[in-house]
Amino acid sequence: MTEPKTSTPTPAAKAPAKSPRRRAREFALQGLYQWRVGGADEAAIEAHLPELEGYKKADANLCLTLIRGVLRQHETLAGHLADALDRPFAELSPIEANVLLMATYELSHFPETPYRVIINEAIELTKVFGGTDGHRYVNGVLDKMAAKLRRAEVEARRKQS
Repeated sequence: MTEPKTSTPTPAAKAPAKSPRRRAREFALQGLYQWRVGGADEAAIEAHLPELEGYKKADANLCLTLIRGVLRQHETLAGHLADALDRPFAELSPIEANVLLMATYELSHFPETPYRVIINEAIELTKVFGGTDGHRYVNGVLDKMAAKLRRAEVEARRKQS
C-alpha cells in the first residue's frame, strides 16, 4: 500500500514592493486624513510621520511636499476641482477629497510626472483606502482635471492612440 501523496503548498506570489513614491503618497494621504478628520495641523502631522511603520522606506521629500502643498493650497485646489465634481467638495468622503487634492496638486506642480501616472496612483490609493467604487469617481474627476491642467499633454497622448 502506498501512502497518499501530499502536495506542499506553493507560496503565494509576492506582490511587487511598493516604490518609495507610492509609499510617500500613502503617508501623505494618512497625514491629510488626520488634518481633514481629526483637525491635526502641519506640525502635528509631520511629527507623527516618522513613527509610522515603513515611513523610512518612503520618499520623505515627496510626502512632505504633498502634505505642505495641499495644506497651503487646499482652497485653491478645491476651487480647481469644483467644475469637475457632481456635488459640493465638502460632501466628498475624506479619502476621495484628499486623494483629489493631492492629485490636483501634483498635476499643477509636478509637470515632470506624466499625468497618467498621477491618475493611476490616485486610483490605486482610492482602491486601498477608499470606498467600494470611489476609484471610479476619482478617475473620472481626474480625467477632467488633466484635460484642464495638462491640456497639451492630454492632447498629445490622444493623438498617439
